[in-house]
Amino acid sequence: MEKIKPLSDFFAAIEKDARISTTHIGIYAALLQYWHICGCPEPLCAYSYEIMHIAKVSAQATYHKIVKQLDEFGYIRYELSFKRNQPSKVYLRVKPNSTN
Repeated sequence: MEKIKPLSDFFAAIEKDARISTTHIGIYAALLQYWHICGCPEPLCAYSYEIMHIAKVSAQATYHKIVKQLDEFGYIRYELSFKRNQPSKVYLRVKPNSTN
């Protein structure tokens, strides 16, 4: 059950957050899946195309918009790399008892 705790915590946090859409949930779940595949590093280092593939998101603009919003809403901390050969960093964290 510990393996799904981060996802359970995320769902508990977004329960009353009307800003969160199915795309946010899909990308967050993809980030968690990739994090798990990579051995749960902190931070998670990933290229957008790796997460987009898992989340079934084809538009880079959509991916970056949603990741930016997840960062702004406090569900993750996202550090964009700006370098093609260096992955961005994602810190997975969930706001406790989000009521936004």
